[in-house]
Amino acid sequence: MDGSKELFLKYLGQTSPYPLGLEVSRAEGCYLYDPSGKKYLDLISGCSVSNLGHSHPHIIEAIREQAGLYLHTMVYGELIQSPQVMYAKELINNLPESLSQVFFVNSGSEAVEGALKLAKRYTGRHELVCFTNAYHGSTHGALSVMGNETYKTVFRPLVPSVRILEFNNIDSLNAISIATAAVIIEPIQAEAGIISGEINFFKALSNRCREVGALLLFDEIQTGFGRTGTLFAFEQLGVVPDILLLAKALGGGMPLGAFIASADIMNSLTHDPVLGHITTFGGHPVCCAAGLASLQIILEQKLFTRARDLEKLIREKLHHPAILEIRGKGLLLAAKLDSEDRVHQFFNLSLENGLLFDYFLFCKDSIRIAPPLVMSDGEVTEMCNLIIDTIDQTNR
Repeated sequence: MDGSKELFLKYLGQTSPYPLGLEVSRAEGCYLYDPSGKKYLDLISGCSVSNLGHSHPHIIEAIREQAGLYLHTMVYGELIQSPQVMYAKELINNLPESLSQVFFVNSGSEAVEGALKLAKRYTGRHELVCFTNAYHGSTHGALSVMGNETYKTVFRPLVPSVRILEFNNIDSLNAISIATAAVIIEPIQAEAGIISGEINFFKALSNRCREVGALLLFDEIQTGFGRTGTLFAFEQLGVVPDILLLAKALGGGMPLGAFIASADIMNSLTHDPVLGHITTFGGHPVCCAAGLASLQIILEQKLFTRARDLEKLIREKLHHPAILEIRGKGLLLAAKLDSEDRVHQFFNLSLENGLLFDYFLFCKDSIRIAPPLVMSDGEVTEMCNLIIDTIDQTNR
């Protein structure tokens, strides 16, 4: 196997001039290993994908079993495929009654695209509302509701009739009107540097949407499946969305996305026109089998409770003069450092020190701390020590 950086840069399309460039030969639990055998503690879980860590035996067995039966058979929604049905049922069993039907897609961006279309189709309206420093994906529709101009300006024109409001500002909600089809929001803004939504703000938002007949869309693509201390982050807000968007950890490490709504709302995609949203590979049976296996472990082991316990442990152990605050809930945390330059130095030192780390898109002064939910207490201690040692090596 030749995974050299030279060939990587030659044959693969790149997303930046400075990729991490770490060659992974295998991954297990909370660690990745390079060809020399050096291990790297996973600080980011593939951006909240690998909630059960890497190569979890229950997930691997589910993948093997389903792969031995059948792979792709037909475009999503035409044939009855047991992995899709069983997974959808398990998801619905763990959601409020109003969230009763699942539409499986391939990724978080496609979940956003499908949900925005669904909201427009159901309401007959055109305006979309999002929030400052929101991140919902990179496709044209998802990019249109990004709350930061840095990554979207050069791709304009985008989807029209998008209004950007200030996150956690109740007064701004008056801009939501009878022209608004959907309000899309993250319960915790991840790429903004782990900024939690305030309960009063979300209750006011829900009330305003009901007043004007707009649909409320919660993007739980990064926050879902126990990461914030409950199975879904909206459980901590006392608000239920009209449409719930999921991906990342939804597939247990396999590519999978979904948007979930009531049967009444979801039915609007079936007529005038039919095939209101379609996808070839959405709900791939192997991905659904892996996702179901992952959810079963999260529920059986109550890993959402474990995330709360590990958050407390991290807050107890992670102290350094350069750490100004730790934001977030569960294992979706951000450690704010005393300068952007120190974060940049931390990034440059992290691989050398055995830490897999990556930046936030819209927050340059903080370190992302989002390890797998299956971390042991000893691994948390190791992680905190590695973070502290790496900060010590940066310039004061």
